[in-house]
Amino acid sequence: MDFAFSEEQEELGRTVRAFLARTSPETETRRLMETPEGFDRALWRRMGTELGLQGLAVPEEYGGAGCGPVEVGVVMEEMGRALLCAPFLSSAVLATTTLLRCADEDARKRLLPGLASGELVGTLALTEDSARWDAAGVELTARESNGSWLLSGHKTFVLDGATADVVLTVARTGDGIGIFWVDGDATGLTRTPLPTMDPTRRQARLGYQEVPATRLRTHGDGWDLVEQVLDRAAVALAAEQVGVASRALDMAVEYAKVRHQFGRPIGSFQAVKHLLADVLLEVESARAAAHYALLASANSESADPELPAVASLAKAFCSDACVQAAQENIQVHGGIGFTWEHPAHLYLKRAKTSQLLFGDPAYHRELLARRIGMDIGTEKDKGAA
Repeated sequence: MDFAFSEEQEELGRTVRAFLARTSPETETRRLMETPEGFDRALWRRMGTELGLQGLAVPEEYGGAGCGPVEVGVVMEEMGRALLCAPFLSSAVLATTTLLRCADEDARKRLLPGLASGELVGTLALTEDSARWDAAGVELTARESNGSWLLSGHKTFVLDGATADVVLTVARTGDGIGIFWVDGDATGLTRTPLPTMDPTRRQARLGYQEVPATRLRTHGDGWDLVEQVLDRAAVALAAEQVGVASRALDMAVEYAKVRHQFGRPIGSFQAVKHLLADVLLEVESARAAAHYALLASANSESADPELPAVASLAKAFCSDACVQAAQENIQVHGGIGFTWEHPAHLYLKRAKTSQLLFGDPAYHRELLARRIGMDIGTEKDKGAA
């Protein structure tokens, strides 16, 4: 496997970095944090029409660029560096991947062009109060009535759930797990923004009271599709975490060069050198893991069996590395790193919330063990032993 990105992929990263430097500086991030929607709709459309970012993974027949998960990962890494306030993960990754991997051609034709252009924002509503990322956590019900489907229950921690135009909802039916297309303004759907640690990425609680929905056709049970989507979303998030960690490290190094103590830069002290060297090792290791996972995700289209295990590996490792980099950045900055005016806390908040998203590192390490065939037993088995 070739681990290096192509020249076109490298150029994509440079283009996105330059675009975000102009359109999403820290001042703009702080402004959007205070707005009701949490992102700029006009900029979102520009990202779709001028750069085609939302449609990178969408085939050309649906109005996209026909690229793949590697290009999406390149973009996610740059968005992580900039702490972009935009629903890219929810719309261009979760919702788009769900539609691409389902068996519903009509839904793809009707929704993907709008998602690719930025005219629509989509999301996937999965988790409920249990905060579980497995099939056992799905309790919202769907019942068929006169040829249509009605959803009842609630979802929580839904990324951009309060503003999404298309809410793809995972629900339990009489024959297993199904995935349903719900319009954002559907009758009976209530959307309540949630207070979260990270103000740069919005979440919401959705209430369903006999909400009309359209069931997506899937290849077999719907949960198999959800697992495929979560693996690919975890890989994309791992790439974003590398961007967050990399920027946090850069901030720490820059400050260590200019902050003087006892007549010399603090970066010249051995303790600071060792701390930053440890973070560099973690960040570069995380980058290698994320890039490997992106390539495995691209290869999975040809039945590569590696993706499930590699996705959990990358999500676990990159989550921890991202949090470490963000925490040590604050440590290097000292007192100023704890202030609201400094951006260090924004990177830590993104790191901590991303660590939990799609399952925390402990969950993914256990999932990785199971996926590679390790018999780790249950808590009850351990107690009996």
